[in-house]
Amino acid sequence: MKFIKAAMLGAVLAAGAVYAEDKVMPTDPAAIARQALMDSNGAAIGVLADMAGGKTAYDAAAAEAAKAALVANMGNIEATFMDQGAADPASAARPEIWANWDTFLAKATAGIDAAGALDVSSAESIGAGMEALGGSCKGCHSDFKMKKE
Repeated sequence: MKFIKAAMLGAVLAAGAVYAEDKVMPTDPAAIARQALMDSNGAAIGVLADMAGGKTAYDAAAAEAAKAALVANMGNIEATFMDQGAADPASAARPEIWANWDTFLAKATAGIDAAGALDVSSAESIGAGMEALGGSCKGCHSDFKMKKE
């Protein structure tokens, strides 16, 4: 069990390092914290999507760990985004977040609900729940994430 967790963590960190090489990273501490939270969400969603899509074998422990990371991260969105920080051209967060804080929090709450409701008991149940989770993420990103070229 510890080997599986260590192997999964190693794979996530390696994937994150490769991903990070291809993008400009923010320098403002608030933007860095936001980016780290979203990168962690992306890694967890990737684990679940790979299982749901049959790219990797279903692994109950890895699925539970990915869901737990999503639930924890989604629960930290308000605190992580509360400080807009300095203008940072590498930040993917639009200023509309802070101008429309209540709308942003409502969309974040929908993400919390979708992550919490995700059934990770099988690859099929993960796939069924990914639509709601993805829709929640897209709803927030469409309004509040910068489009990076």
